[in-house]
This record gives sequence, C-alpha cells and structure tokens, in this order.
Amino acid sequence: MLLDILKVLLGVVIGAVAGFFIAKHYMKSYLKKNPPINEQMIKIMMQQMGRTPSQKQVNQMMNAMNKQL
Repeated sequence: MLLDILKVLLGVVIGAVAGFFIAKHYMKSYLKKNPPINEQMIKIMMQQMGRTPSQKQVNQMMNAMNKQL
C-alpha cells in the first residue's frame, strides 16, 4: 500500500516537472514567433515621448528586448 502511494506521488512530481519544462519551451517559442512588441511600436512609443528615433536606436531596443527572451 505504501509503495503504491509513493508511485503515485512520484508520477505526479515527474508530471509536474515535465509539464513545467514543456510549457516553458512552448512559451519561449511562441514569444519568439509572435513578439509582444515590434519595431513600429517602438517608433510610435518614442515619438509619443517627444523623440524622433533613429533606426540604430530602434535596433538597440529590439536587441535588448530579444536578449530578455
């Protein structure tokens, strides 16, 4: 009886760990394919702050955001 309970608990723990890593991998690939912000959004945001961004500044911000993923 104790062995059966341990098997069930071990299965739950293994399933939770595997589910976590699968979900993490899925979210990383989803965010890489569908980034939450793109170059056009960065340009608009900087223009709203009163700055005219150069392409170099936009590229730097995109690189910084991509490094966080």
